[in-house]
Amino acid sequence: MNRRQFDAEPSSNFSEFIVMPDFEAARRAMVDGQLRGRGMLTDRVLDAMRRVPRHAFVPGELDVYAYADSPLPIGEHQTISQPFVVALMTQAAAPSQSARVLEIGTGSGYGAAVLAELASHVDTIERIDTLALHARRVLAELGYTQIDVHIGDGTLGLPDHAPFDAIVVTASGPTVPDVLARQLAIGGRLVIPVGLDPDYQRLVRVTRRSDAVFDRDDLGGVQFVPLIGAHGWSC
Repeated sequence: MNRRQFDAEPSSNFSEFIVMPDFEAARRAMVDGQLRGRGMLTDRVLDAMRRVPRHAFVPGELDVYAYADSPLPIGEHQTISQPFVVALMTQAAAPSQSARVLEIGTGSGYGAAVLAELASHVDTIERIDTLALHARRVLAELGYTQIDVHIGDGTLGLPDHAPFDAIVVTASGPTVPDVLARQLAIGGRLVIPVGLDPDYQRLVRVTRRSDAVFDRDDLGGVQFVPLIGAHGWSC
């Protein structure tokens, strides 16, 4: 942390005495200490994680914890995911520089920002309007003009915008929604946590090989908030 030097004479500006975190150093430490060498993350993903200011996406009173190895609450009973999980899902989706990506569950907007560092365009859907509006504002302030934030039922996807090269779902469904898999381009990847246990799910990657053929890979155990919607949980 950076600590400001105090003047010899008292000052009426008490903001001069505030201890401010060194967010850039904390972000470097997050990448080098938590992410590098863990989960075989590529340099491309690590560089994206290094560029996105995670502290801008968490509530102000929690910004000192922004680069901790844990999820954090963002309100409305939702969370911003652990940095490693964001990196892992991003790598599993493997968006190319020209990719069009769909994210289900905008939340804070952090995951969309990481995806936008790697892809050409990101559409992201959030069902909770207060979160969507806040994420839209933060992303705009940070200059992410290639991200469109939509409000609605993310389990329906965006059929009018399909096909997508990658789809990332940031909440857990009971099954992989077929309606989302069908919005993948050939060769596209859908990454989603799936499971019936609210405290434990499996992270799954579905790759579309042809119109009718989909491969499925299990990427390990995770824990996410439930995916609410017509093709997820009812409440």
